[in-house]
Formats: sequence, structure tokens, C-alpha cells
Amino acid sequence: QVQFVESGGGLVEPGGSLRLSCVADGFDFWTSDMSWYRQAPGKERELVGGISGDGYGRNWADSVKGRFTISRDNSNPILYLEMTDLKPEDTGVYYCNKGYWRPDFDSWGQGTQVTVSS
Repeated sequence: QVQFVESGGGLVEPGGSLRLSCVADGFDFWTSDMSWYRQAPGKERELVGGISGDGYGRNWADSVKGRFTISRDNSNPILYLEMTDLKPEDTGVYYCNKGYWRPDFDSWGQGTQVTVSS
């Protein structure tokens, strides 16, 4: 059974930083492209960024380029999202899923809430 467990969110002031983690289970994480998504209040879920299975490829939403970094620990099935220079518009629930440009699975974790506010 596919499972995602996201963590690391919180309340941070504009300009601050957070590091999110996603533990994945139930599929071959080590060769899978992975991505982060977010859903702001009243909006649809959107792609934040993705990483290829070999760790060399990246894709990013224009709104986060240069501020966010995505990485993976293939010794454990963990995906990371390092977020810097956070802005109020980054507020939302962040999720991970398998896939590079779109989620491969309909199943989602509970997500982790990021709130950027002064």
C-alpha cells in the first residue's frame, strides 16, 4: 500500500526558512521520480517541484525557483524540500507524491501545514 508521511511544517515569518520531509513507502522509491505539491486555502493543489529518480533532474514552479531546493536520501526513502526566503504566498499544505510533472498516485498523505505570516 502506497503511503506518504510529510512533516516539518510550521509557522514562520516572511524571509524565514523551513525544511520539509516526506517518508515514502509501498513502491520503489529509489528509482522513482518524486515531487512536492502544495495547496493554498481555496485553491487547487499545484506542483512545487520535482526530482528525478537518479537525483540529477529538477523541475520547479516559477514562483519558487531560486528559493527552494529539493533533495532525496536514497539510503532511506525520504524526500526533502528546503525552503528559504519564504513569502506569505507560500502558505499552504505541502504534500509529496511519486512522479515528476504530475502525481502518479491518487493516494495522498496528510500533508504538512506551512504558514508564512508576521
